[in-house]
Amino acid sequence: MAVGIFDSGLGGLTVLAAAQARLPDVEFLYLGDSAHAPYGVRDADDVYDLTVKSVHRLWDGGCDLVILACNTASAAALRRIQEAGLPKGKRVLGVFVPLIEALTERQWGDNSPPREVAVKHVALFATPATVASRAFQRELAFRAIGVDVEAQACGGVVDAIEEGDMILAEALVRSHVDALKRKMPHPQAAILGCTHYPLMADAFQEALGPDVTVFSQANLVAESLADYLQRHPDMLGNGAAGYLTTGDARRVSDRATQFLRRQISFSPA
Repeated sequence: MAVGIFDSGLGGLTVLAAAQARLPDVEFLYLGDSAHAPYGVRDADDVYDLTVKSVHRLWDGGCDLVILACNTASAAALRRIQEAGLPKGKRVLGVFVPLIEALTERQWGDNSPPREVAVKHVALFATPATVASRAFQRELAFRAIGVDVEAQACGGVVDAIEEGDMILAEALVRSHVDALKRKMPHPQAAILGCTHYPLMADAFQEALGPDVTVFSQANLVAESLADYLQRHPDMLGNGAAGYLTTGDARRVSDRATQFLRRQISFSPA
């Protein structure tokens, strides 16, 4: 029995690793759409179409529950997928919910009016498409007031990570943090709003400084998934665990092995 995890490429492996550590008895089927990565430079309709195709592939693989471990897909496609109506017994969840729960210290089902929270100045680092969607700001506004969010579109970072050029990725992170600080000199917290970015968490923290709390999604999503499966044990599905890619399986396997520092073998999707 497997839960599906989808990402535009390799970034979702950060969520997968955290989920495997938190839920060692749960199997996962991972699908990375590396042939079309990065999603962050695509328009919303394109992201939606690609996401729907991959979600259906995971459903066909026996995964009743699919996690969109891709902020761009969560921003541009999740609401449309849910509003279009899901097949009976199927669920699709995104990565924004656990992050906003942590930032606002309130559960998603809490429908009380928005209230003030401790953090007032938040830096959001995300792909251009996620920034353009303003999905994070919209969801946050439903639950918190008085929070100033400054978003920085981090062009090029995902491409560098997917290519394995971590030196370039680090340089781009420093450049994007500098650009953010020109707009918001003293953020209290920073959101790494792309599942690729935890691979660069140390670079973000160093550039931001020790006084900035950095929220990374992987562990938050894993904890939220554990809670969800405890409440919905029937959502484990009947799929087989594995790693699928729409890209070059050998090349993607090499990159994944480098990222997770253990042998990962992808098969063609």
